[in-house]
Amino acid sequence: MFLGSPQVEPHGKFAMAINIAHPLEFERPLVQLEKKIDELKTLSSSGAVDMTAEIGRLEKKAKKLQEEIFNDLSRWQIVQLSRHNARPYFLDYVNNVFTDFCELAGDRLFSEDPSIVGGFARLDGEPVLVMGHQKGRSTKENMLRNFGMPRPEGYRKAKRLMELADRFKRPIFTFIDTPGAYPGIGAEERGQAEAIAMNLEVMAGLHTPVISTVIGEGGSGGALAIGVGNRVLMLEFSIYSVISPEGCASILFRDATRADKAADSLKLTARDLQSMGIVDQVIGEPRGGAHRDPLTMANSVGAALRKQLGDLKKLNAAQLVSDRYKKFRAMGAFLGK
Repeated sequence: MFLGSPQVEPHGKFAMAINIAHPLEFERPLVQLEKKIDELKTLSSSGAVDMTAEIGRLEKKAKKLQEEIFNDLSRWQIVQLSRHNARPYFLDYVNNVFTDFCELAGDRLFSEDPSIVGGFARLDGEPVLVMGHQKGRSTKENMLRNFGMPRPEGYRKAKRLMELADRFKRPIFTFIDTPGAYPGIGAEERGQAEAIAMNLEVMAGLHTPVISTVIGEGGSGGALAIGVGNRVLMLEFSIYSVISPEGCASILFRDATRADKAADSLKLTARDLQSMGIVDQVIGEPRGGAHRDPLTMANSVGAALRKQLGDLKKLNAAQLVSDRYKKFRAMGAFLGK
């Protein structure tokens, strides 16, 4: 088991316990109601008193409350969900969608960067390359993973692995979940911008299918550096933007507390981006978010990846490059005479 992944059962599947130790503010009424239901179930199972009717009533109330909350989320609330500390991370999907994962480390130039993890695995028996940003859950893990913010060596490792996959004609799956590239002095001295730019160039010319999936935060060039895919997918409550809402609010409004307003202006949710043609598929999440049913979420991601890969296999190498080029050239709007 990799440091930074949740506790998993011996067969590699998610433990099904839901982490409600630190609920988001808008989740709190639902979590409190669910806690009350669990207490009544414990009391009822002891045989002291039959609480079946009351439990049924509260379960209906909880279901209705959940629908009311998650059917009308604001963009800022979706931002918070995308950062939820119990949300499944990259290695969780590796453990539950792929098999035979063999991690490859190092950029062969400077060092190993644990904030990007990559290696070869199998999807339904087929050899593939998988890589993604990896966050940590505890303070110690987050220090190791640098909060999912890669340095230049992380992007150069990703480039090395993608070129290796291209050489052996292995499909590439990337998973995006980062606040952005690390902005430290050391990273800048070692060529952060150049490392990201090289990844964009290399990914644009890969002769193998590339499928990128945003599973949490998709922050700026740090996300795009492993996001130039033939198909770009997003989980329902993930985000993808050139800047964080807090950073945008600090620049535009000189006030980071107005991040909710900035989130609305950025239009950074999966549905927003799908409507603009930037995202090819939005993968629905279990009601309440991926962290409430991670195994179902993993199954949904696996099904989406299989479908997209099946479609891309119909294209030859030259068509894959052309398809990727056309996809990104079509983004945005050009004004002129």
